[in-house]
Amino acid sequence: MRAARIRLGELLLALDRTMVTLQQAPRGLDLPVASVALVDADDVRLGIAPSAGNADLFFLLGVPSDDAVRWLAAQPRPPVAVFVKDPAPELVRHAIARGAAVVAVDPHARWERLYRLVNQFFDHRGDHGDPPLPGGTDLFGLAQSIADRARGMVSIEDAQSHVLAYSASSEEADELRRLSILGRAGPPEHLAWIGQWGIFDALRAGRDVVRVAERPELGLRPRMAVGIHLRSGARRTPTFAGTIWLQQGSAPFADDAEEVLRGGAVLAARVLGRMAATPSTHTLRVRELLGLSDTDTDIGAIARELGVDADSRAALIGFGTAAPTPPADVIALSATAFRADAQVASAGDRVYVVLPEIGAPSVTSWVRGVVGTLRREAGLTLHAVIAAPLPGLADVAASRAEIDRVFDSAARHPGAIGQITSLADARATVLLDEIVAHVAGRPGLVDPRVRTLREKDPLLAETLHAYLDGFGDIAAVASRMHVHPNTIRYRVRRIETLLGTSLDDPDDRLVLALGLRATESAQPLNAPSTSSSNRSNASSRSSSIPRSGPGSSR
Repeated sequence: MRAARIRLGELLLALDRTMVTLQQAPRGLDLPVASVALVDADDVRLGIAPSAGNADLFFLLGVPSDDAVRWLAAQPRPPVAVFVKDPAPELVRHAIARGAAVVAVDPHARWERLYRLVNQFFDHRGDHGDPPLPGGTDLFGLAQSIADRARGMVSIEDAQSHVLAYSASSEEADELRRLSILGRAGPPEHLAWIGQWGIFDALRAGRDVVRVAERPELGLRPRMAVGIHLRSGARRTPTFAGTIWLQQGSAPFADDAEEVLRGGAVLAARVLGRMAATPSTHTLRVRELLGLSDTDTDIGAIARELGVDADSRAALIGFGTAAPTPPADVIALSATAFRADAQVASAGDRVYVVLPEIGAPSVTSWVRGVVGTLRREAGLTLHAVIAAPLPGLADVAASRAEIDRVFDSAARHPGAIGQITSLADARATVLLDEIVAHVAGRPGLVDPRVRTLREKDPLLAETLHAYLDGFGDIAAVASRMHVHPNTIRYRVRRIETLLGTSLDDPDDRLVLALGLRATESAQPLNAPSTSSSNRSNASSRSSSIPRSGPGSSR
């Protein structure tokens, strides 16, 4: 687990009353906090909610007050704090009696935004041994320093306009600032007006400070903004990484506010660069567990640091999409709500979730929920590959490599693998794909008779493919190709004559089937090959390469 370097009061001060409000803290605000978990109503109802030993802070998502009280009463020791939207008096009284702080979350706040902010605060609150920067080495500290110097309220956003950190808000914070921090879209008329004047384009294009005039009729206070631009390696053109927004409060901006913003943008670029290049210790350990690092891996040591049992059965799930990249923070939110000890890491366009001490059935149900929710709420078509159960964490890295093979195969043959599949179900498809790809990459492994047949008579090549896929079942092949069985018998005799072999020979059948697959265009491995207008779907085994004689006489 992460080292406890942060106090509860420090975290609440950073989150600010825009996001949270402290109700009670019976043990004070100096208790160390280093981890957060989520509990939802189903967790409590099914008796699978994480215990207070798994984390310091708990977000209670839609848990009824009486259920929350029962969950809290069942804990062997109280959590440092529980975060609740509209906490009921009964829950507050019970939490105080147990010694747990109660923090009220703004009803409009998005839980995934709060979860992301808290974990970012834990991960990057100056624990990497970096030389100190003015305003601290974290974005929250930098935001507050800029706000103090420029005399305003600061929010720092990424390139997708997601708030990464912000300074304390005063009573003069307008609705656009408040909703942005809470993870909600600003009022449409506000955003339309800002976009109309090309402000976002100007921020992306250069490093000049952009001024946004007050619009009283829209409730918009005066603003300044500057783009954050990163330089990476030999890249000459900086990459746009985000924006620093400065909203005016009751006092006018400082005379040198523009200079402060430009300097803040440079420091923010350094912090974002460090965040990208230097993930947290926790993230590094999860990546090591997944086999995504080049270092030697001590599974026992990693498991102890992550607070999980190395020898217990586990599950590994890989998530991927064609585009855009799966939302790692949303998946992490769901995973830790499902299991407080879930471990999540991303690599490229894939997100991996390790679920310790769990088997396959419950994992499949959870994965279906994640895929369905993201399809309904975000319009994302997410694909998932499940490896479960694994004997222990020592098998995670090898299973992750196998999951990658499934995704790679699916990318070459869209539709060949289901939206949600297991390693066991995908194994034959993946192996066949890799064998065919190997044969296709070495022309000498393709029987020259296959190429000759394709060139001289594509229809016969198609018939041969269907015949081999159909295990020699004349009636089934004829039905699939919408012709009379006698037509198939005639074509098969012509094929044998042209090839100079009998299709009863299992070795010839295997070589010909591989050659046919290696010389056709990419398509789903379990779909009918070529001329789909003339062929319908075969059985789920139609893609198997036959190794024996025909299943019926010709």
